[in-house]
Amino acid sequence: FPSQTITGNFANVIHGLNANHLTDQVIQRSKRMILDTLGVGLLGTSTEVCHKVTQYSKIYSSDTSSTIWGHLDFRLPPLYAAFVNGVAVHSMDFDDTWHPATHPSGAVLPAVIALSEAFPQKKKISGLDLLLAFNVGIEVQGRLLRFSSEARNIPKRY
Repeated sequence: FPSQTITGNFANVIHGLNANHLTDQVIQRSKRMILDTLGVGLLGTSTEVCHKVTQYSKIYSSDTSSTIWGHLDFRLPPLYAAFVNGVAVHSMDFDDTWHPATHPSGAVLPAVIALSEAFPQKKKISGLDLLLAFNVGIEVQGRLLRFSSEARNIPKRY
């Protein structure tokens, strides 16, 4: 049996994750990360760059839509909602950070929330499912960071 590739092993680990892997500590930390990201994102909705991407994204529409944080009356297709909300989070640059530098929640949470809103009403996901999706996204980002030789050199460049 040939040895498995790094990519195959990575995919198997990620595919095998389920809610049973969420310890109490992981759940509590995840909730704190989510709350922090939402707070920074809401603050970021007032920035000039967020206003620009919001205006740009208004040209897009679809039957499926997701919330733009801080705008109760404005929704976008999930892809663009995740984009606008992600820009809002990153525009303040106060979101959580790993070393070497990456901002995990600002990339993951807007996508997870936008996708969760896109599910039909009868197939809405639970809070536990959202936490699992968030943590899978964080795990993917962390593993990619560990695989990246480019990321390991970041501290030397600053």
